[in-house]
Formats: sequence, structure tokens, C-alpha cells
Amino acid sequence: MSTNSEQIVQQIRAEFEALLQFVTGLAPSRKVSAYAMERGLLQHLLRLGQMLLQLYFVEAASRCRPDWVQDAKTNPLPYHSQKPRTYLSIFGKVRFARSYYYREGLRGQCPVDAALNLPVKGGSDLLRQWREQFAVVQAYHEVGPLLESVLGPQAFSTRALQEQIGEDAALVKAFYAQKEPPQPNHQATILVVQADGKGVPMRKQASVTPKARLKKGEKPGQKKEAVVTSVYTIAASVRTPQEVATRFFKQATEQEPIPSRRPGPHNKQVFATLEGKEAALAFTAHQVHQQEGTHICHRVALTDGSEALQQRVAAQFPTFTRVLDFVHATEYLWEAANALLGEGSESRTDWVVTHSLQMLSGQTLALIARLRQLAAEPGRRSGQKKVLLKVAAYYAKNQAFMRYDPYLAWGWPIATGVIEGACRHLVKDRCELSGMRWSQPGAEALLGLRSVAENGDWEAFHIFRRNERQRRFYGALPSQEESSTSEPIHCLAA
Repeated sequence: MSTNSEQIVQQIRAEFEALLQFVTGLAPSRKVSAYAMERGLLQHLLRLGQMLLQLYFVEAASRCRPDWVQDAKTNPLPYHSQKPRTYLSIFGKVRFARSYYYREGLRGQCPVDAALNLPVKGGSDLLRQWREQFAVVQAYHEVGPLLESVLGPQAFSTRALQEQIGEDAALVKAFYAQKEPPQPNHQATILVVQADGKGVPMRKQASVTPKARLKKGEKPGQKKEAVVTSVYTIAASVRTPQEVATRFFKQATEQEPIPSRRPGPHNKQVFATLEGKEAALAFTAHQVHQQEGTHICHRVALTDGSEALQQRVAAQFPTFTRVLDFVHATEYLWEAANALLGEGSESRTDWVVTHSLQMLSGQTLALIARLRQLAAEPGRRSGQKKVLLKVAAYYAKNQAFMRYDPYLAWGWPIATGVIEGACRHLVKDRCELSGMRWSQPGAEALLGLRSVAENGDWEAFHIFRRNERQRRFYGALPSQEESSTSEPIHCLAA
């Protein structure tokens, strides 16, 4: 393809005429399907886009040709030569030449690279963004073929994609540190923090003597906990214990979800990391701070029964009232019912419903006493006794976080549905695809970008990423009109 502007314009006109002829020049007897026409149009438009993009670069390079430039240390650099550049875009490869400035012993500069904020290496920013957007939802090796089916061959490897995700994920925390606080909803007066963990299958270190076949119980990998957190505000929704129990147990037996009339979360932010509970909660503390305000009347921290997680939540958010997830609490009732009545008993559900209502009505101490009484009955088998006492001990340990009757009267959430969904969508649905095994850096990078996507911050994040590159590699720049003069251009080394 030519590097002369006039020649490129002529090529563009010829390509556009070919495009018109492709659409209108069919013989009357020739029939072309809508599919074939659509595919053909795409190919023509990609070629046209490639030519137009090259014209843009050639024109920009011709306007950015000062007599000399200055590097970051104000050293003057004279014009040296024309240096070629290949730019891999969504339209294909584009090649052009731009002015290069160099002095012996100093690092050379191409001022048009800075003026256009060109990537230092790799493909275009748009192609990079598209590839990563696909990669956060499906296996890396599937991304290339998918884009190639639309854009044609792209000289980009899976390894390069992994490296780019690692590079960009390193900016996630900095992005959220500078992100503006969300607009508050003054009806949503309850500030909620939720936290939970989800295992990510990790690669095992290679064995000295690999086995041809694993023994029973041996696994090809192991899991590491990703700590998932969520922050949001929500309007109060007063419910009675009976309303909660009725909906909860009806929901469990219905095949289709029951629509909720309760208000939904506002300004929800999620985050997942493999760096541990302290790191996850420290990051979440910043998100909490951004959602604080005079409209906040209550602060609630919802977790399951993990003592380690509860302690860290209490330390990080001392002004929040800790609430034990009601769904998690009912799982212990099912365990007690199975031990007491047997898993095949039709009376299990009624037993669990009755005691769930007792729990929701603020009678947890009476429930604990009843479980201990059942365990002490004559003729109780040792296995039953062990389960009943375990459940009673669990409730006794967590009773301070199980005051569900005032929680419901205040309109607080009492279940960790938001974080359960986040664990599934953010971690499980991507990290546990068939055969997936991860290194910790690889999984951490992916979870960082998935958090950005889940929060609806994808476009804003990539704007931040491009601006960071401009600042880091190119520094403050004059406008392109100023760059076309003979005044020195100040830019950093790429």
C-alpha cells in the first residue's frame, strides 16, 4: 500500500467505486443471498477502513515534522530519518513512516507517536480492548479464532493476550483509587458490605515422577480461595418473619425464580482477589468510603459463618453491624433435620420451616435449647446427638449476629444473595470452565478485569489506561497544530 497521501486517496476512491459496483452492478439474472452480500460488504469495508486509517497516519506524520525536539531532560534532538511503523488495527496491518529524532548517546523520539498516543507495542487500543473483552468471558485460546472470523487473520498469540491482561490488570486498583464517587440515591439509606470466598482451581507443581494414572482421591489440581466482596446501598424494606419464610421456602421449591418486590441494590461494586481476606477488605474499604454520606442511616456487614472472615470484617468495618446470612443459617437446620428425621422423611421441610420461623422471630436462644434437649433425649443415637449439638453450638457462637426480628423491622437485608451471585458470575463461570487450571498471577489478573467488567466500568477503565500510557511514556503534549510548527516538541522516551 502506498505511503503517499494522494495515491492513498485515489486507492480509497477506487475501493469505494468497487464497493458500489459490488452492490449495484449485479446482472439481473444473478442472485446473491443476503448472507453473501453482508459478508462481501464487510470485506470491502475492512479494506476501506484500512486505507482510511493509513491516510490518517500518513497525514498526521506529515504535519508532525518539527526541525528538532526535546527529550524529557530538555536535551535537543535533531531530525535523523524516517522510521517505519507497523500498526495492527481492527482493519488489519497499516504501515507508515514518521519522523525520527536522535542524537548519539540519547534515546530517539518519534513525536507523532506521542501526539497520537500510539501503543508502545502490540496491536491497537481498540483491538486490545476487544480481545480483552472477549477474554474475560471465555477461554483465551478461543478469542483469536472468534475475532478472525469477523476481522480476518490477526497476528496475535494467546500468550500475547495473557501478557496484555496482566499488564492492564495491574492498573485496576489505581483506576478505582481515582474514580469519582457514585451519585448517591437518597432513598437507599442502608450501606451494605458482603464478603465470601470461592475456590479457583490452581495448577500443581510438576511432580518429579509424573504418574500415568492418579489414585482414588488424587486430583490433578488444587483450589485457592478467591475472596469476593461487594458494596452497595439499598432502600429499607420492612418484612415480617412469616413473609420471609414463605417466600424463601416457596422460592426453593419453584422451578422459575419468583419476582421480588423489594428494592434492588444501588451503585453496586464487586471485587475478587486471590491475595487474601485482608487485601480484599482493604480494597473494599475505599469503595465503602466513596458511598458514605449523610443519607446513610444503617451499615450492615453480611457474611457466612466463617470465623476468620467475620473477624476481619469486624476489624476493617467496626461501625458496621454484622449479620449472619440467613440462608447459611438454615443449612444447619437442614443438617439437623436430616440427622433427626432422615433425608427421606417427608416431614423434614415442615420441621425446618417451623424452626426457621423461630429463628426469624428472635427466638434463637429457644431454638438452641430445643436442639440440646433433642440431643439429650433417651435413646438418641450418638451420630444424631453429635449433629444436633454441633448445630446448637454454631447458633450459640453466632447468636449475636442472628437478631433477625429487629433486622427485618428495620428493613435490612439478611441474606447474601448479592455476593453469592458475584461468586458465581465473577469467579466460577469463568475460572471453572472445563479443564481450567490457573497460576495465581494469571487468575488474579483475570479476576481484576472481570471485576471491572462486572461493575460496568469497562470503557472508563480503558480510557484511564490510555491516559496513563500518555502520561507515563509521552508526558504533557502540545496540540497537533502546535506540533506542526518548527517549535521544539517536548516528549518522553517511548
